[in-house]
Amino acid sequence: MDFEMNGNDQEQQPKEDKQSPLMEKIQQLGQTNVPQLSQDSKIHCLTIVGQIEGHLQLPPQNKTTKYEHLIPQIVAIEQNPKIEGLLVILNTVGGDVEAGLALAEMLASLSKPTVSIVLGGGHSIGVPIAVSCDYAYIAESATMTIHPIRLTGLVIGVPQTFEYLDKMQERVINFVTKHSQITEEKFKDLMFAKGNLTRDIGTNVIGADAVEFGLINEVGGIGPALKKLEELIENNEHQEGLVQ
Repeated sequence: MDFEMNGNDQEQQPKEDKQSPLMEKIQQLGQTNVPQLSQDSKIHCLTIVGQIEGHLQLPPQNKTTKYEHLIPQIVAIEQNPKIEGLLVILNTVGGDVEAGLALAEMLASLSKPTVSIVLGGGHSIGVPIAVSCDYAYIAESATMTIHPIRLTGLVIGVPQTFEYLDKMQERVINFVTKHSQITEEKFKDLMFAKGNLTRDIGTNVIGADAVEFGLINEVGGIGPALKKLEELIENNEHQEGLVQ
């Protein structure tokens, strides 16, 4: 029996070795290409789901997107000449503020056309990521929670702590208002509204309301988002042709 088990292990070993790199990519990054083009597609899809994990590792039962995995992907997307456009799909509850802002800044500084789409939810620090792209869509049933920055863990109750928190909040407000059509006054009104969220302050903005406030460009799903991205890619190619 020992001999037969060893023989089976030897027969199965090449199969396991063959699958392990692919399985590792799926488990670590949630996708098989990182980021290389499949077939003739010139569009790369980047998914940001669950909780955005930053400097602290979250419990294993949490569904997370690790920013140290996304940053090299965004750099590779910028460097890959075959990738002409980026589609960012968001369904996130938020997470680490500085990690979220880092991803938002990288997406905003890409030289290639970008389109984001909020499916399900783009809450908290997911808001700056959603508006960082050239054009933003939100599903009709999707929501975005806008609220003040919160601190977790040990907080030292000194004026410097609150000043740091206020400055970090200003960074978020400035980024969102710079990359969307919403005014600073309106965004702060939504952020500090009372009575909209149970036991908390802030506002839960649904689909069409996000467009009405100027936070998101348009209500739509994957079809309109891809069509818009193709349009932006064509315009980008035309502009490059004129420059040359």
